Amino acid sequence: MKHKINIKHILNGRITIYLLIFIFSITSCKKLVEVDPPDTNITELNVYSNKASATAVLTGLYIKMSSSGLQSNGVTSMPLLTGLSGDELVLYSGTHNETYSAFYTNSLTSSNFGYPNPWSNLYSLIFTCNSAIEGLSRSSELTPSIKNQLLGEAKFLRAFYYFYLVNLFGDVPLALSTDYTVNSTLSRSPKDIVYQQIIIDLKEAQAILNDNYVDNSLVNATSERVRPNKWAAIALLARAYLYHGEYANAENTAAEVIGHTALYGLTGLNDVFQMNSREAIWQLQPVNNGFNTEDARLFIIPSTGLSDEWPVYLSNQLLNSFESGDQRKVSWISRFTDNSVTPAVDYYYSYKYKVSEFGQPVTEYAMVLRLSEQYLIRAEARAQQNKLSEAATDLDAIRQRAGVNKTTATAQTALLEAIMHERQVELFSEWGHRWLDLKRLNKVNEVMSNVTPLKGGIWNTNRQLYPIPAGEILKDPNLTQNPSY
Repeated sequence: MKHKINIKHILNGRITIYLLIFIFSITSCKKLVEVDPPDTNITELNVYSNKASATAVLTGLYIKMSSSGLQSNGVTSMPLLTGLSGDELVLYSGTHNETYSAFYTNSLTSSNFGYPNPWSNLYSLIFTCNSAIEGLSRSSELTPSIKNQLLGEAKFLRAFYYFYLVNLFGDVPLALSTDYTVNSTLSRSPKDIVYQQIIIDLKEAQAILNDNYVDNSLVNATSERVRPNKWAAIALLARAYLYHGEYANAENTAAEVIGHTALYGLTGLNDVFQMNSREAIWQLQPVNNGFNTEDARLFIIPSTGLSDEWPVYLSNQLLNSFESGDQRKVSWISRFTDNSVTPAVDYYYSYKYKVSEFGQPVTEYAMVLRLSEQYLIRAEARAQQNKLSEAATDLDAIRQRAGVNKTTATAQTALLEAIMHERQVELFSEWGHRWLDLKRLNKVNEVMSNVTPLKGGIWNTNRQLYPIPAGEILKDPNLTQNPSY
């Protein structure tokens, strides 16, 4: 039986032995989650005095992200829900999932938001980060290198989670501790304040995370790009600067990652989403035994066709956005033909991840941060500063990798539109990029006023923010709802 979680309950708890036993017990998952057996004397007071138990807390967050929640084929899947909200995905007409239908027709309410949902999911993860930051900051038993790596991971992850909260919901409560007396009555902090905290966390994480990727020892270098390093913090910081309108900082920060060629470089299209590819800055290792990525399981339509379990395919709006000769449409999109009807109907699906069958060798990891986004961040930041030739050079690095000609845009407005288009065809079905771009670039009303009626809904500009779950409003007297909900 699943119990509902609200922010008040999430933020007044304490990490207990039960969480640690759960984390330690996942012994079937390899590499990232291979940990020693639990110490039966672990309590909340000594979790962070022991390297194994302290590491397990952070490892548990990666496990949760990989197996359920943000990147699963459930109601809290970021690429699924944002893809339905925007213009990337079409929902199968025979689906019985009312939550998916509400996202798809942009008709969410505070009571049909589903559970779990991004709000409850993200705040649950943030609570664990807050507890880890408090515990690690007090710990005197861990070596400085171990303490710094784990503290850096916790601050990086908290920034990552708040990035999605502020972009999905607007102003949000900024919970930075596990203090119940504070968290139970938090009001919403303005977006600018939330972004300031995101930037603070990422700069602090950058300063203490390892330069290289490390294994579970947190000391030994590894080829596995699954524990965030310094460069992951810098990459997310570049994105935060861009979204916050700090274009010079976004340009310079993205340039740091692009320039670190010892670790990172653009790869061929078929190699991008491979485990530990040179394009990967941060990936999630699969933990569902027998499968590769949740993305492949979610998006690849099986031979049995569309159903409640596989309810989405790519929209014509996305398919028609690819230019002639764009090899991404060949390498990253595939087709299912339904021959049960006459004439037969083709459904196209995201094929960035290609291994969806059970029992196949692990060759793909779920991509969270990758190098091509850094090129597009720097291109946009440069264009915003009227550095147009440099912006075009960054844009063309991505276009030419895809087999299309260099951009013909020369004026600032045209170049910014070309960069937005490139983000659409490069980053589709990845972590909500398209939905967030439509909103931050003030294109959401222009696009959705045409798209939502095609999906059977009526567009309301207030629907670009998701509703805060009704139960949260009832429990926190200082928490207000988004407009029109």
